[in-house]
Amino acid sequence: MVIKYQLKKKSNECNARLGTITTLHGTFETPVFMAVGTQGTVKTLVKEELHEIGSQIILGNTYHLWNQPGHEIVAKAGGLHKFMNWDRSILTDSGGFQVFSLAKLRDIHEEGVYFKHHKSGKQLFLSPEISMEIQNALGSDIMMSFDECPPYPCTYEYMEKSVDRTLRWAKRCLDSHQRKDEQGLFGIVQGGEFADLRKYCAKELISLPFDGYSIGGTSVGEPKEIQNQVLDWVIPILPENKPRYLMGVGSPGAILDAIERGVDMFDCVLPTRIARHGTAMTSRGRIIIKNKEFSEDFTPLDPDCDCYCCKNYTKAYLRHLFKANEMLGHRLLSIHNIRFLVNLTEKARKAIEEDRFPEYKKEVYQKYGLNENNKDF
Repeated sequence: MVIKYQLKKKSNECNARLGTITTLHGTFETPVFMAVGTQGTVKTLVKEELHEIGSQIILGNTYHLWNQPGHEIVAKAGGLHKFMNWDRSILTDSGGFQVFSLAKLRDIHEEGVYFKHHKSGKQLFLSPEISMEIQNALGSDIMMSFDECPPYPCTYEYMEKSVDRTLRWAKRCLDSHQRKDEQGLFGIVQGGEFADLRKYCAKELISLPFDGYSIGGTSVGEPKEIQNQVLDWVIPILPENKPRYLMGVGSPGAILDAIERGVDMFDCVLPTRIARHGTAMTSRGRIIIKNKEFSEDFTPLDPDCDCYCCKNYTKAYLRHLFKANEMLGHRLLSIHNIRFLVNLTEKARKAIEEDRFPEYKKEVYQKYGLNENNKDF
């Protein structure tokens, strides 16, 4: 298989694990947080800044790149790596989440999904085969199988049919994948909040030759305790010799909970999205930098952060940038927020290596001023 996972160490105190994943574009350490570059760019940032932040792998979005500029143009440019000037690993999602979260008037059939573009209203069709065609053209290192992402909450009857469809689509993705010696492909475990469906989906997927396994449908509005319960059901079934990816999760508490249960990979648009609105993630909680209380605060965003923003700028200056509608404010908060989550996983790796992950998790919560039962962290 083109994707190689090496388990380096398991925690003696929980299910957290330390490992490496190797693709054609290098090796990165896990657990890892992956910044999201929806349109082939992590918003406002360039490659060198992402390197400095510590980003080892980033994401591209199949649905959006298919619509703009088009996967054929990216392929002509030499693939997404060359097109966006990124020299490390790239993961692309299947487009399934966007179809079910953004698109209008969805019409699901066995062959695929008919829907209207979320802005233009243009009629579109996406299937397992088309998703694979797009991702093969983009040339990402890790691709996702095309799945249905049902809403939350959802009836058992609907979810049962959805899981069976997702499994049939997963097999079609494997069959239509044209670059198996260059690009890995992950299967996606669905099943909502139903234990038997989650376990069934996981067991069926591991019988197929995927390079890794993702847990989907856990960032669609369900409570934190359900997300953790899903992981408790699914992780013991997934093989130890392949990566485990929890999709769309970017809050510190959810990441730490998942690492504790044995998850390796995370992604979320959260750090750059909230940065654009003036919110910073810090070791002592989130702060809204536009608030008047920071107008004469000449201290860094986070005294525990080593990012470029915290080393060079104060809260007062950042507040000024946002009040003046200066783009530099967006850039600096994006640098900081991504670094915050990358650093969270870097320290988690060190804690696993030193057999003190539960202590590390407790320290993070205490400094944040919360406890492990807090649902918003």
